[in-house]
Amino acid sequence: MKRLYLIGMGPGGPEYLTIQAIETLKRVDVFFMLEKEGRGKDELLRMRHDILQRYLGDSDYRVVTAISPERRMLPDGYRETVRAWHDTKRQLFARLIDEELQDGQSGALLLWGDPSLYDQTVTMIAELVDASDGALEFEIIPGITSVQVLTAKHKIPLNRVGESITITTGRHVEHCDPAEIHNAVVMLDYNASFQRFTGQDMDVYWGGYLGCPDEVLVSGPVDDVLDELLSTKARVREEKGWLLDIYLLRRRLDEGD
Repeated sequence: MKRLYLIGMGPGGPEYLTIQAIETLKRVDVFFMLEKEGRGKDELLRMRHDILQRYLGDSDYRVVTAISPERRMLPDGYRETVRAWHDTKRQLFARLIDEELQDGQSGALLLWGDPSLYDQTVTMIAELVDASDGALEFEIIPGITSVQVLTAKHKIPLNRVGESITITTGRHVEHCDPAEIHNAVVMLDYNASFQRFTGQDMDVYWGGYLGCPDEVLVSGPVDDVLDELLSTKARVREEKGWLLDIYLLRRRLDEGD
Protein backbone atom coordinates (compact mmCIF):
# COMPACT_ATOMS: atom_id res chain seq x y z
CA MET A 1 0.00 0.00 0.00
CA LYS A 2 1.05 3.56 -0.72
CA ARG A 3 0.42 6.41 1.72
CA LEU A 4 0.06 10.12 0.98
CA TYR A 5 0.26 12.90 3.55
CA LEU A 6 -1.40 16.26 2.97
CA ILE A 7 0.67 18.47 5.26
CA GLY A 8 -0.51 21.93 6.24
CA MET A 9 2.60 24.10 6.02
CA GLY A 10 1.06 27.23 7.50
CA PRO A 11 1.34 30.60 5.75
CA GLY A 12 4.87 30.01 4.46
CA GLY A 13 7.51 30.59 7.13
CA PRO A 14 9.17 27.38 8.43
CA GLU A 15 8.49 28.39 12.05
CA TYR A 16 4.74 28.02 11.48
CA LEU A 17 4.86 24.25 11.03
CA THR A 18 3.38 22.26 13.89
CA ILE A 19 5.36 19.59 15.72
CA GLN A 20 3.06 16.99 14.17
CA ALA A 21 3.89 18.30 10.69
CA ILE A 22 7.63 18.26 11.41
CA GLU A 23 7.49 14.68 12.67
CA THR A 24 5.48 13.67 9.60
CA LEU A 25 8.10 15.17 7.26
CA LYS A 26 10.59 12.66 8.65
CA ARG A 27 8.43 9.73 7.49
CA VAL A 28 8.13 10.86 3.87
CA ASP A 29 10.04 9.24 0.99
CA VAL A 30 8.86 11.51 -1.84
CA PHE A 31 7.65 15.12 -1.74
CA PHE A 32 5.49 16.23 -4.67
CA MET A 33 5.63 19.90 -5.60
CA LEU A 34 3.53 21.63 -8.26
CA GLU A 35 5.15 24.51 -10.09
CA LYS A 36 2.91 27.32 -11.26
CA GLU A 37 3.50 29.35 -14.40
CA GLY A 38 4.55 32.99 -14.30
CA ARG A 39 6.82 35.26 -12.30
CA GLY A 40 7.40 34.33 -8.69
CA LYS A 41 7.17 30.56 -9.21
CA ASP A 42 10.78 30.04 -8.11
CA GLU A 43 10.15 31.79 -4.80
CA LEU A 44 7.03 29.72 -4.13
CA LEU A 45 8.98 26.50 -4.67
CA ARG A 46 11.94 27.76 -2.65
CA MET A 47 9.72 28.30 0.39
CA ARG A 48 8.85 24.61 0.39
CA HIS A 49 12.47 23.60 -0.15
CA ASP A 50 13.49 25.86 2.75
CA ILE A 51 11.09 23.98 5.01
CA LEU A 52 12.58 20.63 3.98
CA GLN A 53 16.13 21.87 4.41
CA ARG A 54 15.43 23.30 7.85
CA TYR A 55 13.80 20.19 9.29
CA LEU A 56 15.30 17.36 7.22
CA GLY A 57 18.67 18.69 6.12
CA ASP A 58 20.27 16.41 3.54
CA SER A 59 18.48 13.26 4.65
CA ASP A 60 17.34 10.64 2.19
CA TYR A 61 14.20 11.92 0.47
CA ARG A 62 13.27 12.80 -3.10
CA VAL A 63 11.49 15.85 -4.49
CA VAL A 64 9.40 15.42 -7.64
CA THR A 65 8.29 18.65 -9.31
CA ALA A 66 5.57 18.89 -11.95
CA ILE A 67 3.90 21.76 -13.78
CA SER A 68 0.58 22.66 -12.16
CA PRO A 69 -2.29 22.66 -14.68
CA GLU A 70 -3.46 26.12 -15.64
CA ARG A 71 -7.09 27.01 -15.09
CA ARG A 72 -8.57 28.06 -18.44
CA MET A 73 -11.98 29.69 -18.62
CA LEU A 74 -14.51 27.60 -20.54
CA PRO A 75 -17.62 28.93 -22.28
CA ASP A 76 -19.81 26.83 -19.94
CA GLY A 77 -19.05 29.11 -17.01
CA TYR A 78 -17.12 29.19 -13.75
CA ARG A 79 -18.24 25.90 -12.20
CA GLU A 80 -17.55 23.90 -15.35
CA THR A 81 -14.16 25.62 -15.64
CA VAL A 82 -13.24 24.61 -12.09
CA ARG A 83 -14.55 21.06 -12.59
CA ALA A 84 -12.42 20.57 -15.71
CA TRP A 85 -9.39 22.07 -13.98
CA HIS A 86 -9.79 19.77 -10.99
CA ASP A 87 -10.16 16.74 -13.29
CA THR A 88 -6.85 17.59 -14.96
CA LYS A 89 -5.14 18.16 -11.62
CA ARG A 90 -6.48 14.88 -10.18
CA GLN A 91 -5.13 13.03 -13.22
CA LEU A 92 -1.73 14.61 -12.61
CA PHE A 93 -1.74 13.48 -8.97
CA ALA A 94 -2.71 9.97 -10.08
CA ARG A 95 0.19 9.82 -12.54
CA LEU A 96 2.72 11.10 -10.01
CA ILE A 97 1.63 8.60 -7.36
CA ASP A 98 1.67 5.75 -9.88
CA GLU A 99 5.05 6.55 -11.43
CA GLU A 100 7.06 8.07 -8.56
CA LEU A 101 5.85 6.28 -5.41
CA GLN A 102 6.67 2.62 -4.79
CA ASP A 103 4.47 0.23 -2.87
CA GLY A 104 5.18 0.66 0.84
CA GLN A 105 6.46 4.21 0.42
CA SER A 106 4.98 7.48 1.69
CA GLY A 107 4.57 10.65 -0.34
CA ALA A 108 3.50 14.14 0.70
CA LEU A 109 2.18 17.43 -0.56
CA LEU A 110 3.02 20.60 1.38
CA LEU A 111 -0.13 22.71 1.22
CA TRP A 112 -0.50 26.37 2.18
CA GLY A 113 -2.18 27.01 5.51
CA ASP A 114 -4.47 24.13 6.43
CA PRO A 115 -5.47 21.56 3.78
CA SER A 116 -9.16 21.78 4.74
CA LEU A 117 -9.61 25.51 4.07
CA TYR A 118 -10.22 26.54 0.45
CA ASP A 119 -7.97 23.86 -1.00
CA GLN A 120 -9.68 21.13 -3.01
CA THR A 121 -6.63 18.87 -2.93
CA VAL A 122 -8.30 16.93 -0.10
CA THR A 123 -11.30 16.15 -2.31
CA MET A 124 -9.13 15.12 -5.27
CA ILE A 125 -6.94 12.80 -3.21
CA ALA A 126 -9.97 11.31 -1.44
CA GLU A 127 -11.43 10.44 -4.85
CA LEU A 128 -8.16 8.76 -5.86
CA VAL A 129 -8.14 6.75 -2.63
CA ASP A 130 -11.74 5.65 -3.20
CA ALA A 131 -10.83 4.46 -6.69
CA SER A 132 -7.58 2.71 -5.62
CA ASP A 133 -9.25 -0.47 -4.31
CA GLY A 134 -7.15 -0.31 -1.14
CA ALA A 135 -3.82 0.43 -2.82
CA LEU A 136 -3.65 4.02 -1.54
CA GLU A 137 -4.45 5.70 1.75
CA PHE A 138 -3.99 9.28 2.91
CA GLU A 139 -3.77 11.35 6.05
CA ILE A 140 -4.32 15.06 6.65
CA ILE A 141 -1.89 16.92 8.92
CA PRO A 142 -3.56 20.17 10.04
CA GLY A 143 -1.74 23.47 9.63
CA ILE A 144 -1.96 26.99 10.98
CA THR A 145 -4.28 28.98 8.72
CA SER A 146 -3.74 32.46 7.34
CA VAL A 147 -6.97 33.38 9.17
CA GLN A 148 -5.26 32.78 12.50
CA VAL A 149 -2.11 34.62 11.49
CA LEU A 150 -4.12 37.58 10.16
CA THR A 151 -5.93 38.17 13.45
CA ALA A 152 -2.75 37.57 15.46
CA LYS A 153 -0.78 40.13 13.46
CA HIS A 154 -3.53 42.75 13.78
CA LYS A 155 -4.03 41.84 17.46
CA ILE A 156 -7.78 41.39 17.17
CA PRO A 157 -10.18 38.54 17.98
CA LEU A 158 -11.73 36.70 15.08
CA ASN A 159 -15.23 37.48 16.29
CA ARG A 160 -16.80 39.86 18.81
CA VAL A 161 -19.06 38.83 21.71
CA GLY A 162 -22.13 36.95 20.51
CA GLU A 163 -21.16 37.42 16.87
CA SER A 164 -20.73 34.87 14.11
CA ILE A 165 -17.86 34.85 11.64
CA THR A 166 -18.13 34.20 7.91
CA ILE A 167 -15.26 32.86 5.81
CA THR A 168 -15.90 33.49 2.14
CA THR A 169 -14.27 34.22 -1.20
CA GLY A 170 -13.54 37.36 -3.15
CA ARG A 171 -15.85 36.03 -5.85
CA HIS A 172 -18.77 36.09 -3.40
CA VAL A 173 -17.91 39.51 -1.95
CA GLU A 174 -17.59 40.95 -5.46
CA HIS A 175 -21.26 40.23 -6.20
CA CYS A 176 -23.12 40.07 -2.89
CA ASP A 177 -25.23 42.79 -1.28
CA PRO A 178 -22.75 44.75 0.90
CA ALA A 179 -25.41 44.94 3.63
CA GLU A 180 -25.12 41.18 4.25
CA ILE A 181 -21.46 41.42 5.30
CA HIS A 182 -20.90 42.12 8.99
CA ASN A 183 -17.85 40.17 10.08
CA ALA A 184 -16.21 38.24 7.26
CA VAL A 185 -12.80 36.86 6.37
CA VAL A 186 -12.27 37.12 2.62
CA MET A 187 -9.89 34.83 0.77
CA LEU A 188 -8.90 34.47 -2.87
CA ASP A 189 -9.86 38.05 -3.74
CA TYR A 190 -8.04 38.87 -6.96
CA ASN A 191 -10.18 41.92 -7.77
CA ALA A 192 -9.87 43.95 -4.54
CA SER A 193 -13.59 43.61 -3.85
CA PHE A 194 -13.26 45.44 -0.53
CA GLN A 195 -13.53 48.67 -2.53
CA ARG A 196 -17.28 47.98 -2.83
CA PHE A 197 -17.62 48.63 0.90
CA THR A 198 -16.97 52.35 1.12
CA GLY A 199 -19.68 54.28 2.93
CA GLN A 200 -20.64 51.12 4.86
CA ASP A 201 -19.06 51.88 8.27
CA MET A 202 -16.66 49.02 7.64
CA ASP A 203 -13.14 48.44 8.92
CA VAL A 204 -10.65 46.30 7.01
CA TYR A 205 -7.74 44.28 8.37
CA TRP A 206 -5.57 43.20 5.45
CA GLY A 207 -2.43 41.11 5.26
CA GLY A 208 -0.19 40.07 2.39
CA TYR A 209 2.55 37.39 2.52
CA LEU A 210 1.56 36.62 6.11
CA GLY A 211 4.23 34.81 8.08
CA CYS A 212 6.89 35.58 5.46
CA PRO A 213 9.80 38.06 5.57
CA ASP A 214 7.95 40.37 3.14
CA GLU A 215 4.75 40.49 5.22
CA VAL A 216 2.65 43.62 4.72
CA LEU A 217 -0.25 44.83 6.90
CA VAL A 218 -2.86 47.55 6.35
CA SER A 219 -5.82 48.29 8.60
CA GLY A 220 -8.39 50.99 9.28
CA PRO A 221 -11.75 52.25 8.05
CA VAL A 222 -12.27 51.17 4.43
CA ASP A 223 -13.05 54.77 3.44
CA ASP A 224 -9.75 56.00 4.90
CA VAL A 225 -7.30 53.30 3.77
CA LEU A 226 -8.77 52.34 0.39
CA ASP A 227 -6.22 54.23 -1.72
CA GLU A 228 -3.32 52.98 0.41
CA LEU A 229 -4.55 49.41 0.19
CA LEU A 230 -5.07 49.45 -3.57
CA SER A 231 -1.62 50.97 -4.17
CA THR A 232 0.03 48.54 -1.75
CA LYS A 233 -1.52 45.51 -3.48
CA ALA A 234 -0.46 46.77 -6.90
CA ARG A 235 3.08 47.59 -5.76
CA VAL A 236 3.90 44.32 -4.02
CA ARG A 237 2.36 42.23 -6.79
CA GLU A 238 4.48 44.06 -9.34
CA GLU A 239 7.63 43.64 -7.24
CA LYS A 240 7.26 39.91 -6.60
CA GLY A 241 5.08 38.68 -9.45
CA TRP A 242 2.62 37.01 -7.06
CA LEU A 243 0.50 37.88 -4.06
CA LEU A 244 -1.15 35.78 -1.37
CA ASP A 245 -3.39 38.00 0.72
CA ILE A 246 -6.39 37.81 3.00
CA TYR A 247 -8.48 40.33 4.89
CA LEU A 248 -11.24 40.70 7.44
CA LEU A 249 -14.15 43.07 6.81
CA ARG A 250 -15.87 44.17 10.02
CA ARG A 251 -18.88 46.45 10.32
CA ARG A 252 -18.58 48.95 13.16
CA LEU A 253 -21.15 48.50 15.91
CA ASP A 254 -23.55 51.22 16.99
CA GLU A 255 -23.11 52.69 20.45
CA GLY A 256 -24.50 50.26 23.02
CA ASP A 257 -24.35 47.16 20.77
